[in-house]
Amino acid sequence: MSLNQTNISNITNSSISVIELYWNLVAKADKKFSKIRDLPYYQRTRYDTYFYKVFKVYTQLWKFQQENRQKLVEAGLKRWEIGEIASRIGQLYFGQYMRTSEASYLSESYIFYEAILTREYFKEGLYQDINLASKQMRFLARFLTVCLVLNRREVVYQLVNQLKMLLDECKRTFQETDFKEWKLVIQEIVKFLKADTAFMNITPLRYSVVLDLQPNSLPHVDAPRKLKLRDALLCSYHPNEVKFSELTLDTFRMLQCLEWEPSGLFYQTNTDTSSGNGTNASQNGTPGSNRVNQDIMDPTLAPNPRKAVLYRPSVTHFLAVLGTVCEELAPDGILLIYLSASGSSAHTLSSPSRAVHSIGYSDNIVRGFQFHSINSESTFAYPTSSGCDNEDLHSGQSADCLHIGARGNGGMNCIYPCDLLPFTRRPLFLIIDSDSSKAFKAISGTEKGERVAMLLSPATSLPIPAIDSTRQPSGSSFTSFLTAPLQSFILLLGFTGSDIEMDMYNKAEKLLYSSLNQWGLSLAASDNLDPVWAQILSDLFLRRLLLRFVFCRAVLSLYVPSSSKIEFIPECAPCLPDVVSPTSATCQASVLQLADIIGARDKFIFSQETKLPED
Repeated sequence: MSLNQTNISNITNSSISVIELYWNLVAKADKKFSKIRDLPYYQRTRYDTYFYKVFKVYTQLWKFQQENRQKLVEAGLKRWEIGEIASRIGQLYFGQYMRTSEASYLSESYIFYEAILTREYFKEGLYQDINLASKQMRFLARFLTVCLVLNRREVVYQLVNQLKMLLDECKRTFQETDFKEWKLVIQEIVKFLKADTAFMNITPLRYSVVLDLQPNSLPHVDAPRKLKLRDALLCSYHPNEVKFSELTLDTFRMLQCLEWEPSGLFYQTNTDTSSGNGTNASQNGTPGSNRVNQDIMDPTLAPNPRKAVLYRPSVTHFLAVLGTVCEELAPDGILLIYLSASGSSAHTLSSPSRAVHSIGYSDNIVRGFQFHSINSESTFAYPTSSGCDNEDLHSGQSADCLHIGARGNGGMNCIYPCDLLPFTRRPLFLIIDSDSSKAFKAISGTEKGERVAMLLSPATSLPIPAIDSTRQPSGSSFTSFLTAPLQSFILLLGFTGSDIEMDMYNKAEKLLYSSLNQWGLSLAASDNLDPVWAQILSDLFLRRLLLRFVFCRAVLSLYVPSSSKIEFIPECAPCLPDVVSPTSATCQASVLQLADIIGARDKFIFSQETKLPED
């Protein structure tokens, strides 16, 4: 986006002083920012002009203060005020990333926040002014979220340490001030990092064109049409789930899993600095005059699917967002709905599969424009016991629904299978991670136009022996298998990251990727592959999720503690061909070879015909 130099020049040459012009621009920018900060991310095309205008005014403001820095400083402009502008721009870019899922916006947000950190805009007077200290802490918390999503873990740990030291110093300096909310923020991010370990991120969760199947290597599939994943709606709610800000561990992993991994092979220098497109505001607005703008994505790849991440929505809001996304869905598109929530009340706060998190103060600290938040209006309540287990679509029993909010107020926070039926007029790919997931099988056969593809988690998750009860858990095991399958396999067998040598891991990873690709070829060549699956096999993201489901189902079906126990086995609808069933020779052979590499053959039950291949 180019700066309107003519207008600025005309105003500057008039009687209005540089200082007056600057504060007029600040007031204009503040006004436009306040109008868009709470706009939802899911009504994208409706608000394009709003974002264009706010990017434009902030670009003008940033450029103007750069060109007139000396005069402004002499007139009393503080460094923290410059940092405030840069922070706003970083927030805008992160918001635009959340609206579009374009990695370039996430990168630009990081660049602005990094500049604030390295130039220490908020340092002067930090321990004399509590408001300035609060600005610095909010900046660090927002930068933390950006670094988490961008997977810049080295910077994350650096920021956590800075936040801890700043909080300790503020406690000593401003003894009369209550910093309880910031203590909870730090506790939250520490729990998140303990759960999402380096081992879970040893390979990218995003789709890597280096590790995963090349886009041009997809086998031909005989299907009446080929659908593309265009949009995803991600929602997770558990009273005791690990989260930071409004990003839970489960939605964090799914969000990354549905994006392309940036690759250094595709870094390009962008020399076009005169674009009039509002989406390129960074080219005139970035801190520093010599920064080179880099396109971090391979231009031959399709855009990332757009994602709407909902944190603790009311059911009515969830359905409103779902309806809006369906309305915006492209004609060749399919919508992925990911729901991770408890169903049956048998699982209470003491569930070993998740960690307790703080609610209340910390939810409001980082929220400032990071995510569009819709909180449940009901108060937090502990779940009550219920033993119902009815799969009738319209029964209304508590085990037939997902709780996406606090219990205790009837069905106000419950999503029932029948709630999704009106939206089956569009193609849906449904992932339910819940102890009541099987209730959603009732949707199959009752759709209103398009048959739904469903991946349903086990009703009961196996305890993970590799994770000691005194340590933080690593999130939902089903979601982990879909996003980090090899790591989940290793943890299930009772090993930790320190138990596995990199040579062993790399050998197992190579075998797993080979097995997944082989299963994909078998599905594509199958004569009885249901059209529901055939039409999505050409989409790399959905194909990868489906094949990882096949792996997860095979592992849990062959694993001794869960073998022949249906409550531990995930299901899909419609059914997949027998060629990828847990009893198939190819699936059993792959699991056997993986188990042999890890040294855990005795933890599985294989058919007598299953043998290791000869070297």
